[in-house]
Amino acid sequence: MVEQFEHEQQHDEHDEHDYLGSAVVFTADAEVTVDVVLRGNFQPIDGRFHWYGRTGPDEKLDELTGGRRVEVVLRTPHGEAAATLSDPDPWNRYRLTGSGSPPFPPGTELADLNEGA
Repeated sequence: MVEQFEHEQQHDEHDEHDYLGSAVVFTADAEVTVDVVLRGNFQPIDGRFHWYGRTGPDEKLDELTGGRRVEVVLRTPHGEAAATLSDPDPWNRYRLTGSGSPPFPPGTELADLNEGA
């Protein structure tokens, strides 16, 4: 019973995303297809939509970054946006961050803000 609860709790934690799927990371010199989990929210302090997430582990990203922060373009089937690809976590998943229009359909939070304007 405890195992089932822990599994359900872990599953729910990972359901909080705006986009889960394939994406292409571009630089001037290369492109890498990766799996990503992305989410975002509106920040009232600066008035912008900030989005973020992680890539799945991929050795090609190791080659692309060379151990440093890299400015990239992230493309999904829904669009593309400039992003920063930063250091990997212990599981070799790279952090992605961006602001402005995300490369995925924004959740209801952004849609609600646009309706109120």
